[in-house]
Amino acid sequence: MTVDRKTLVRLYLLFIPFAYFSYLFHEFGHWIVGEILGNDMIYSLNYVWPKEGRYINEGHNLFVSIGGPAFTILLALTALAIVEKYSTIYSYPLLFFQFVMRFFSLVFGGFSKQDEARVSLMMGIGIYTIGIIVLLILFLFIVRASYKLKIDLRQNGYFFTVSILSQLLVILTYEITGL
Repeated sequence: MTVDRKTLVRLYLLFIPFAYFSYLFHEFGHWIVGEILGNDMIYSLNYVWPKEGRYINEGHNLFVSIGGPAFTILLALTALAIVEKYSTIYSYPLLFFQFVMRFFSLVFGGFSKQDEARVSLMMGIGIYTIGIIVLLILFLFIVRASYKLKIDLRQNGYFFTVSILSQLLVILTYEITGL
């Protein structure tokens, strides 16, 4: 990838709104599934829960938990489709952030507390199974887009660093505001 400095700064800055949007979209996945199943859900930047404190049917927990990772994969797939169709570097930060968001949460957020671990346990398939599948899918999307856009490992390292900083900004916002 050969881009000028101005374009590179734009790409890095895009990670900030994409990070907030990604979190909201991930949580929207939980929220919409819960609402469709008939639960009155409460929505925040980093958490969704049933207003009553429990689901109307305990089986809903599995489907609501799947909603977030499924929407994250859907968002990444949409960004990859844009890269494939238009060969634009500007959707790459959106795609890349999806992997980092789940990777960071799974590795540093306490794996057993994350959606993927909860789904794996409820399905009885081993705590790491869904997490590994989700990360592998997102990683393969990045590999494909990197190849298409000719983005090398060094550049992806910079994107990883900017993603982590953007992720920390979202987490800080949530911690300070509680929204």
